[in-house]
Amino acid sequence: MLKQLLIIIPCYNEQASLPALLTDVGGLQIAGYAITPLVVNDCSTDNTYAVAKQHGAKVLDLPINLGIGGAVQSGLLYAAQYHFDLAVQMDGDGQHPPKELIKLLACNEATGANLVIGSRFIENEGFQSSFTRRLGIGYFYWLTRALTGAHIFDSTSGFRLFDKKAIELAAVYYPDEYPEPESLIYFSKVGLQIRETPVIMAGRTGGQSSIRNFASLYYCIKVTIAMFFSAIRKTQ
Repeated sequence: MLKQLLIIIPCYNEQASLPALLTDVGGLQIAGYAITPLVVNDCSTDNTYAVAKQHGAKVLDLPINLGIGGAVQSGLLYAAQYHFDLAVQMDGDGQHPPKELIKLLACNEATGANLVIGSRFIENEGFQSSFTRRLGIGYFYWLTRALTGAHIFDSTSGFRLFDKKAIELAAVYYPDEYPEPESLIYFSKVGLQIRETPVIMAGRTGGQSSIRNFASLYYCIKVTIAMFFSAIRKTQ
């Protein structure tokens, strides 16, 4: 029986990058998997919704902007409701080449990990981000290690695979604003098995990142506080 795989593509004003991304996703054929792309349109002000529909994707059209965490959780709620076996978060800006998805699946099959993170920094191939961002990512590596004991080199990566258990947990609780590093604290506390696998990422093909220049310092401070609170928060 084929495993049902949902590709969650959170989007805010990604009309420029979506056509190529959805074309590549539509061309994926992976033995043993039935693939469904789902665009989560986070109240975009451009033609993201129309572009997604034109390319045959299922679309969740959010009535208000929830941010990346809320958009991803909306996709995970969809995955839980329709009983998908696996879900993969793939950013709408084109930085996560769909062909690299097979590496996440292979890691899940080999290790049984509940959460698999596609990492730029294990083999240091492909797009490596800016120097200042790499400094920040290095900082989050040490902070995550201090809080969880886990060695996760690319904790800010949004290229992630969730198995059924991770889907069910994240559908109930998922950090809202900058979720990637904070969610690792939560997933570690509830006992999920987390693995990284090397992937090759690309540069953004359209749109503009929400984390730029001075905002990067704000990001680091805010996420650090959120991670500490997540570490001390009681889990049910």
